[in-house]
Amino acid sequence: MKIELKHITVKDIFDGYLNDDENNGGVVGYGELLNIRPAYQRNYVYKDKQRDKVIDTVLKGLPLNVMYWVHNEDDTYEVLDGQQRTISICDFVNGDFSVLWNGKTHYFYTLTEDVKKKILEYELTVYICEGTDSEKLDWFQTINIAGEKLLDQELRNAVYYGPWLADAKRFFSKRDCIAKRIGERYMVGDPNRQQYLETVLRWVSNDDINKYMAEHKNLPNANQLTQYFRNMVAWLNDTFEYRKEMCGVPWGPIYNEHQNDIIDTKALEEKIASLMMDEDVTNKKGIYEYVFDSDERHLSIRAFDMRMKREVYERQKGICPHCKQHFDIKEMEADHITPWSEGGTTTIDNCQMLCKDCNRKKSNK
Repeated sequence: MKIELKHITVKDIFDGYLNDDENNGGVVGYGELLNIRPAYQRNYVYKDKQRDKVIDTVLKGLPLNVMYWVHNEDDTYEVLDGQQRTISICDFVNGDFSVLWNGKTHYFYTLTEDVKKKILEYELTVYICEGTDSEKLDWFQTINIAGEKLLDQELRNAVYYGPWLADAKRFFSKRDCIAKRIGERYMVGDPNRQQYLETVLRWVSNDDINKYMAEHKNLPNANQLTQYFRNMVAWLNDTFEYRKEMCGVPWGPIYNEHQNDIIDTKALEEKIASLMMDEDVTNKKGIYEYVFDSDERHLSIRAFDMRMKREVYERQKGICPHCKQHFDIKEMEADHITPWSEGGTTTIDNCQMLCKDCNRKKSNK
């Protein structure tokens, strides 16, 4: 790999600057020769405090961290590392936000001419490299180790970029993306940090995201993936009465297995409503998995507290009612006499203390 060191002014980078990423127009600068956000790069994630710190560093004439560009065969460039800082500087010069300077709030255009000149003549230290795609991507992963940690999906995007990924990001990864507009009430995470995309990829691929992306990366669009999400949201809207507890449920596996089932939605809603009102069910989100697989572990059934355990232990005089042996309380476990699934509640009159062996045998029946 060939690497060249250059010092490039803000004025030169801002020449031809256009940030039209929200409309899929991309981000360019340096006389329109610099692609500031290539397909494999993550979206702009700097918070205001980080963004303002970059401008403060420039205003004070202090050095920013080294940036890295790629020199392409057609004499254009790509930002390999440094896009967050580059966009922060160019957006400020473009008048898109203000910062506090010398005790006053300033946009770039309200600064004095000498300060504007100082910013425009500020030099960024840039290493420009030439090499194969694999060399560039390997370097990309290496140089980001010391920076703000990339999430797993952001790293995958660096490896599997192409037209398919660009289309998938348009649907799942913009601030006001389509996926957020139609499915936000079912999803958790930040689409801008690729968390919507990662979640849906995990669901559609049965948790083999790398294989799925490798198989699809050369397709011209992500229609199959986006239609999967649209169909899932439609199924959720048709099957359930919405409750806030539905946000963040792992819907993918449920949808994958039951999307073609004939479901009595009225009976399903009655069962869900009953479980929502059950005081022993402490994990209400888990209800949506439980109604399909009947696994009580989803519900986190309320446990007997120490007061109940002690009272029952003393009432039994430390004797396990199954094996009739005496045990210290530390060697015993609280158990529902009538199981919760058969209507038993977590109350003292439905509690018995069993030795650990007997409780395990009962649980395994």
